[in-house]
Amino acid sequence: MAVNAASAALRDLLMTTKDGDWGKESPANGFVPYRVIRGTDFPSVRTGDTSSVPVRYLSKSTVHRRTLMPDDILLETAGGSPNRPTGRSLLITEKLLTSLDLPASCASFARFLRVDRSKADPRYVYWHLQYLYASGQMDEHQVQHTGVARFQYTKFAESQQIPLLAPDEQRAIAHVLGTLDDKIELNRRMNETLEAIARALFKSWFVDFDPVRAKVEGCDPGLPKPIADLFPDSFEDSELGEIPKGWVVRGLDEIARFLNGLALQKYPPKDGRSLPVIKIAQLRAGNTSGADAASVDLEPAYVVDDGDVLFSWSGSLECVLWTGGRGALNQHLFKVTSAEFPKWFYFLWIHQHLTDFRHIAAGKATTMGHIQRHHLSDAKVMVPPGDALEVAGDVLSPLINRIISTRIESRTLAALRDALLPKLISGEVRVIDAERMIERVAE
Repeated sequence: MAVNAASAALRDLLMTTKDGDWGKESPANGFVPYRVIRGTDFPSVRTGDTSSVPVRYLSKSTVHRRTLMPDDILLETAGGSPNRPTGRSLLITEKLLTSLDLPASCASFARFLRVDRSKADPRYVYWHLQYLYASGQMDEHQVQHTGVARFQYTKFAESQQIPLLAPDEQRAIAHVLGTLDDKIELNRRMNETLEAIARALFKSWFVDFDPVRAKVEGCDPGLPKPIADLFPDSFEDSELGEIPKGWVVRGLDEIARFLNGLALQKYPPKDGRSLPVIKIAQLRAGNTSGADAASVDLEPAYVVDDGDVLFSWSGSLECVLWTGGRGALNQHLFKVTSAEFPKWFYFLWIHQHLTDFRHIAAGKATTMGHIQRHHLSDAKVMVPPGDALEVAGDVLSPLINRIISTRIESRTLAALRDALLPKLISGEVRVIDAERMIERVAE
């Protein structure tokens, strides 16, 4: 049990630790290009997206002491917000370093820790830091300095005791938690691929009309015959120019209902029962962590469930397949449904127009960027006959459904990881029992 294990101060487990260096914005004599990871990059980098990590220039004389290596740990030492204390950590992996295309270091307001492997397993130390952050035990090391939340690293590293389990047990705990993280990451990458395939097929068939053009030119459209036969071999004139013969042009608001949310501060919780309020922040985060609460006694239309299509029409215009759990629809969000057309059809058409909607919103310089109802009417869609829509749905609907189910699975895995983290660290749950829990979830 971890509670009975020997322990050591974090400081005593490290080979080296250095504050980050922001470097220079432009090349200079004696400086070399580096990717410099900031605390604000931690969330995106953790999911494999390194596009936000800037290139800076660090002194050749110091980079050897600041170059990150696999299993280094970055610790955020400034930043945060009233709802999120500083002190987050990030594990540096070989895969991450490869994806950065340049040597990497960390910026100021972060610090890198290199664990002495003869004393502790680096990944175990990383998960212990994750546990301390999630449980709020790092909060006592927060101070406000010139309006910025800062983390008192020196005091923390000297006082924080890390339980020193047997090396095999340290590695086993890190492996179990890392396996869950890896599965969540694998799901994320798979969903990126599935959505890219769905959008590419949709654009080819319903926007560019590639199968119809191939038939007009006497070419094989390259599709299975049952699908190819549903596309006509000629075009006809429409208000948008030539479209496939037999297809019709409709406004986006004609193929789906766009229900605006409620001002939910007018519907407070009562009788100890509530729903989390889904605002733009929750839409972007994909979960209801930290959300306000509203009454459960809303009209069913204003209740959001997994799989619903949500579209924010102001601020940050986003359209998502919601998988963050049951919640209440706030104003500035549309819940999009249709009694006539399938989900994949209106979801992908909204995405087809999303860039234009964002340009419209960006043009409203004197107000918070938004679109209006008439922009939905102005956004045109091409609707094929019902049999073609049905057969296309046999291909596209499973892709959309798989994206939804995979995201829900990842939510379940993340909840399991977060529940197991303190129990494994404290010794309340043994590794073998945790592995059995994971197996049951995976079944």
